Amino acid sequence: MAIEIATFGMGCFWGAEHTFRKVNGVVSTVVGYMGGSLEDPTYKDVCTGKTGHAEVVQVFYDPEKVSYEQLLEVFWENHDSTTPNRQGPDVGSQYRSVIFYHTPQQREAALKMKNQLERSGRFGRPIVTEIVPAAKFYRAEEYHQKYLDRH
Repeated sequence: MAIEIATFGMGCFWGAEHTFRKVNGVVSTVVGYMGGSLEDPTYKDVCTGKTGHAEVVQVFYDPEKVSYEQLLEVFWENHDSTTPNRQGPDVGSQYRSVIFYHTPQQREAALKMKNQLERSGRFGRPIVTEIVPAAKFYRAEEYHQKYLDRH
């Protein structure tokens, strides 16, 4: 079994992780920070909004059971991709809508689906989701891992 990785920022990583853990074919998840400038940031650092990091969930999946496109559908259906730097009550650049792609194929799939959604008018407002290359991932503190499963 060849496991692949996908990384999504869609607001607070607790809910994002909980959502992806329920998807058949997802082998494991881990939450953390990506896309910023500070080395080895802490949750407190990221919450300042000054590090440039997004709260993200890394999804390890079996592509024979779930496709990257199916994971993208979960991403689009489970957060508001039309509000910059905000998801519900959470405000700040760390809560931005972002897809960090790991391969050219992921980039192409993400852009294709974003363009289809924009043309469909499904959301009624422009999509602000960033689609950018994956950067260094920093694992969040242990108490954040599988948080909603434990509480």
